[in-house]
Amino acid sequence: NGMGATPLLELYGFNAEVARLLDARKVPVARTLVGNYVTSLDMAGCSVTLCRADEELLSLWDAPVQTAALRWGR
Repeated sequence: NGMGATPLLELYGFNAEVARLLDARKVPVARTLVGNYVTSLDMAGCSVTLCRADEELLSLWDAPVQTAALRWGR
C-alpha cells in the first residue's frame, strides 16, 4: 500500500524486494496487491500487510469486486 506520494514504480520495486525476501525464507505468496489503497495526503512511504490465507479466504479474495476503489472479476 502506498501512502499517497510514493510513485507506483517504487511500490512495484519494493514489492519485488519483499517477494524476493519471502521466497528466500520459503514463505509462499498466494496473492499480491500493489497500489495506493489507504493513503494520507501526499505522505511518502508504503506499508506491507501479510496474512495467513486458507482456501476459504482465497475464494473470498477472488470474488468479483465493484467499488469506487477496487474492481475485478465480473
